[in-house]
Amino acid sequence: METKRTAPAGPHADSAPPAPRWAVGAAHLTALVVLPTGLWRIALVLGFPSGYTAEGFAGFETPGAKAWMLFLSVACELVALLTVGLVRPWGEVLPRWIPRIGGRTVRPLAAVVPALLGSVVLTALWAPMPWWWTFPHEDMTHTGHVLVGILYQPLVLWGPLVAAVAVSCYRRRRHPATGAAAEPGTPLAPLAPRTPRTPHKR
Repeated sequence: METKRTAPAGPHADSAPPAPRWAVGAAHLTALVVLPTGLWRIALVLGFPSGYTAEGFAGFETPGAKAWMLFLSVACELVALLTVGLVRPWGEVLPRWIPRIGGRTVRPLAAVVPALLGSVVLTALWAPMPWWWTFPHEDMTHTGHVLVGILYQPLVLWGPLVAAVAVSCYRRRRHPATGAAAEPGTPLAPLAPRTPRTPHKR
């Protein structure tokens, strides 16, 4: 009797289905909405007034202020890039080059809960930005006020984008074996063709 040999399952055989295109786009968009303000702060570090008056820019010329602006720019961009992990394999299984924890599987809630909490904080932090833009500021020139407002307005989207990607990640990873939580629009695997029945001989 001949037995049929099956290939062994790989380490990611039970991984979640691929993220839908809209979630991938939203995850990458988070890094883009943070980038303009990061570049603006780096310009301050390099000595450009970037829209401030001479008196307003004086507070940014100290070493402590420069270090804080640089740290804030890098930290915000890194936090935004973490959102990409919600739609990429390295967000499900940590890369092996990370010391001690590389290769470990990231539980869905361990990624989704911090992302949702962060989205709430980001939404509360940047929601007043349009209101701030309606008032003139004495430490900025008129052109600088307009420029800074344009650069900071995209941050209003940061929190909602993270929340949308986090919910999408949870829905598709809660049933990784069957992909029952796949997003609408995600292509389904083709059905296997039916094998014709062999008539029984009497």
